[in-house]
Amino acid sequence: MSDVQSTAATEAQPTRLRDALRKARIEAADRTGVVVELRDAEVARLEIMNEALDPLFAQIPEKVDLFDRGVSQGETPRLWIDVVAHILMGRDKRIYRFVQDTRFGRIVLAESHDVPVIVDAVTDYVARRMIEREHAMVATPMVEPVVEAPPPKRRSGLGMFVLGFLLGAAALFGLAVFASLRNL
Repeated sequence: MSDVQSTAATEAQPTRLRDALRKARIEAADRTGVVVELRDAEVARLEIMNEALDPLFAQIPEKVDLFDRGVSQGETPRLWIDVVAHILMGRDKRIYRFVQDTRFGRIVLAESHDVPVIVDAVTDYVARRMIEREHAMVATPMVEPVVEAPPPKRRSGLGMFVLGFLLGAAALFGLAVFASLRNL
């Protein structure tokens, strides 16, 4: 009997306060999801998701500044992951939709009622973005610098004139000699 009592005691141990608060927020969000204040319910659910992402973003090095996470409370509340990716609530206000805006339109990366599923999708997205950043930051391979030949010396206008004059005089002299030899 003592084994049964000890297992029942371990199962009955109170959960951590953070887990209890999270559970209470989910229940409150579910209750308010059917009430008139749908926007507040969306924001509450997005804040729950934001807290679930805290461990992930705590692991990102501080030097990586790709991500700017936060809940925007506009007409459609959104949890922004970075400039192009965000989480919003679906039409029924209970489903999380993780989307990315591209130049070809919006892409749904993940969609689920479960927070862990979306957290996994965001984790994969963050990992891909960090790899893209690493590839962009890698320096191009070192290539031997190209040594340019010095530009040819420019001759002055007067020097070119004198050279042209001498070549022309030589050509006329040669033509005169050729013509005199032909007449003989």
